[in-house]
Amino acid sequence: MATRHVYLVRHGAADPFGELTDVGQRQSELVGQRLAGLPIDAVWHSPLPRAVRSAQIVGTYLPNAAVREAAELVDHIPHVPDNAPPAWAAFFDGYGAEEAAEAERLADALTGRFARPAETETHEVLITHAYPVAWLVRHALDAPPMRWLGLNCGNTALTAIEYRDGTAPTMLLYNDMGHLPADLRWTGFRTGVWP
Repeated sequence: MATRHVYLVRHGAADPFGELTDVGQRQSELVGQRLAGLPIDAVWHSPLPRAVRSAQIVGTYLPNAAVREAAELVDHIPHVPDNAPPAWAAFFDGYGAEEAAEAERLADALTGRFARPAETETHEVLITHAYPVAWLVRHALDAPPMRWLGLNCGNTALTAIEYRDGTAPTMLLYNDMGHLPADLRWTGFRTGVWP
């Protein structure tokens, strides 16, 4: 039975304009070094610059892997609830029916492409953003749609999920930053109660 091994990586730390900082470049190098021992077939990345650059850096450590864009990995809100919990109401302020439908379409495209078994054994790195990582984790755990909220993924943290025919996905790692020294471990989200 073929297994799809998916290694989810949030891009490295970026500046307010979406470009990798020096810290983000170093984080990307370190996760690339960590992945170098695996038989990676492909590195897929979001079309946004911070993910593109992270993928290019990671790709230098994976010379046998093709590095390609996947539009499904773009940063987006994967689910807009009909009635957001009070603590999250401000986060979803301004999202109407059209935005909610687009969020659902993008989330379905993401899971439809990557959250399923492959025809042959494959190892893929997906370099994306915090929200798509949270959505794929929520999906793998078969949790309700709202459960993607609050899954704050660190920059270049590693999450690993396996997909096989006839069985539920297997979550191997979530938000693992063991390849990063303490001063490079950061989620980009403020601590404490959020939003």
